Amino acid sequence: QVQLVESGGGLVQAGGSLRLSCTFSGPIFSLYVMAWYRQAPGKQRELVATITDGGGANYPEDSVRGRFTISRDHAKHTVYLQMNSLNTEDTAVYYCNARNLRDYDTMYWGQGTQVTVSS
Repeated sequence: QVQLVESGGGLVQAGGSLRLSCTFSGPIFSLYVMAWYRQAPGKQRELVATITDGGGANYPEDSVRGRFTISRDHAKHTVYLQMNSLNTEDTAVYYCNARNLRDYDTMYWGQGTQVTVSS
């Protein structure tokens, strides 16, 4: 029932910016906590940011605080990740995630979008 599609990745020079988008297709977008994860080569997938329907955001990784901003457009059923001051350590595949507030075992993933930061 739910499908997530990411876009906006690409190649960018260090110090530059990218804006990732994730479009949610399915019923009741407001029931889901949305999140961005990333996975660099040879590393585990890590949580980058989460956002609730009410707009409450969390950034578990110290390395992205102050540089990345997650936001949510309720009308467009889209979540964004604005990434500024990118560095080479941000290179990873970025994945969109949706978790149901009424059933935390129900989770959906996008296919991922590649972000490559060059020096």
